[in-house]
Amino acid sequence: MPDTFAPPSIPTVPVTPAVLDGLRAIVGDKGLILDEQGKEPFVRDWRGSLVGTAAVVVRPGTTEEVSKVVKLCYQHGIAIVPQGGNTGLMGGATPYPTHSGIVLSLGRMNKVIEVDPVGYSMTVEAGCILQTLQETAASHDRFFPLSLGAQGSCLIGGNLSTNAGGVQVLRYGNARNLVMGLEVVLPNGDVWNGLRSLKKDNTGYDLKHLFMGAEGTLGIITKAVLKLWPAPKDVATAWLAVRDPQAAIEILSEAHAASDDNVGSCELMSRAGTDVVLRHIPGVQDPLKADTNWYLLLEWSSSRPKADGAEGMSEKLEHFLAEQFETGRVRDAVIAQNEAQARNMWTIRESVAPASRAEGGGLSFDISVSTSKVPSFIDKGLKAVLEILPSIRPYPLGHIGDGNIHFSFMSPVGMDRETLRQYAPAITRAVNDLVRDMAGSISAEHGIGVDKIDELAHYRSKIELDTMRSLKRALDPKNIMNPGKILRL
Repeated sequence: MPDTFAPPSIPTVPVTPAVLDGLRAIVGDKGLILDEQGKEPFVRDWRGSLVGTAAVVVRPGTTEEVSKVVKLCYQHGIAIVPQGGNTGLMGGATPYPTHSGIVLSLGRMNKVIEVDPVGYSMTVEAGCILQTLQETAASHDRFFPLSLGAQGSCLIGGNLSTNAGGVQVLRYGNARNLVMGLEVVLPNGDVWNGLRSLKKDNTGYDLKHLFMGAEGTLGIITKAVLKLWPAPKDVATAWLAVRDPQAAIEILSEAHAASDDNVGSCELMSRAGTDVVLRHIPGVQDPLKADTNWYLLLEWSSSRPKADGAEGMSEKLEHFLAEQFETGRVRDAVIAQNEAQARNMWTIRESVAPASRAEGGGLSFDISVSTSKVPSFIDKGLKAVLEILPSIRPYPLGHIGDGNIHFSFMSPVGMDRETLRQYAPAITRAVNDLVRDMAGSISAEHGIGVDKIDELAHYRSKIELDTMRSLKRALDPKNIMNPGKILRL
C-alpha cells in the first residue's frame, strides 16, 4: 500500500455544466450520481484505505451509451475511471483525490445475452455479477469456473479487466483463458466488436488480450463471450494436515495422475491463517485440529456422475490419502461427507481477506514463482521478513498449484498501522527482490493499479515498460482512460 495516494500526472479538465448536461442527455437522471453520499461507494476502495473524488458517477445502460459518454469525455479531455464491482485490492478502480473527471460504473449493464450449451459459451454484459453467471451456467448444466472470494459482488467486466485468478486457475486458467471474444469501447469512443465465439481465429493480432489485464487503461470492456465446461457431477473435497509446503507440492504432483487428471483446486493454508478466520467469521468450524502449521484444501471433481457400485472421486481420494499417510506427507485428513462440510472448508479459505481486515493492520504480497520453488520461497521469504520485524505474524496461503502465494502478515500484537507502515518499504523490497531472484512475478493475480506502479517500474525492464507505454499512447493519446494506473507516463 502506498504511503500516500499521490497520483502521477493525470488530466485535470473539469466536468463543466455543459458537459454535465451532455452526460444527462445520454444516460438520463437515473444514470447520474451527483450527491457526495451517493458517490461515496464508488470513490472508496474495497479495503477502505484509498479515497478519491469524482465530479459525477455515470452509470450507462448500454454499449451505445458508454460509447457516447466516452466520446464526450474524449472531445473535452475529461478523465474516466472505469469501474466494475469495485472489489479490487490494488486501487485500480478507485479515482485519485485529484481526479476531476468521472467514474463510469458498468453495474446497470447486467444482462445475460445468450447461453449456448451446445457450443459451451455464454455471451454477457460486463456488469453481470460473477456469481450470477456461475448460477446461470449451472442452470444449463454447464460450469463457468472463475471463482473467488468476492464473487457475490464483483462484476465480470472487472474480472476480465484485471485478468482475475481465483481457486480454479490450476485446472482452467486465469480469466483470459476463459474468454472467446470481447466488445470494447476504445478511449476515443469507438466500439470494437470482437464478440466471436470461435475457438480458432488466427486473423492477425488477438486484440482481446490487450484489454484483459489492462485494468481499464486501454478501453472499457462492455460485453464478453465466455467459455463454459460440463457441470461437475462428482466432487470430493478434503482438508489435509500436511508436514510442510514441500509435502504439499509433492502431494499435488502425485494427485494429478491419481485423480485421472481431475484436480480442480489445491489451496495451501497456514494454521495462523485458519485461526484468524475462526476468530472473526461467525459459524465457521475448524475441520481438523491437528498438530501442524500447514494445511491443504484439495478438491477433485469429474463431470461424470458416480455410477452405482463404481469408485467415485471420494473413494479415489481416500485411497490416495492413505498412500500419502504412508509417505509422511499427510499427518491427518478429513473428506467432506456432505455439501455443508465442503462449504465450511471453502468458507475458511475464502474468508481470509475479510477476517484479516477485521484483525487489524497488515501487509500482503500477491506473488508467484514456479510451483516447485514455492517451498523455498516461503522459507527464505519468512526468514527475510522476520529479520526485519521479528514480531510480525506471518500467514502465507494461496493457490500453490499455479505457484501463486499470498504472502501475508498480520501486524505485531499492539502495533498500530502507522508504526507498521514504517517497516513496509524494507519488507516490500526484501520480498520482491526474492521474487525477482527466483524469476517470479510481483503480481500474480491482483494487478498493479495504484499500489504497485513504482514496483512495476522497479522490476520490469526498460523494453517492457517502453512497449507498454507505446501501447497506451497509441490507443489513448489524451491519457483519459483510467490515467495514472499501472504506468507513469
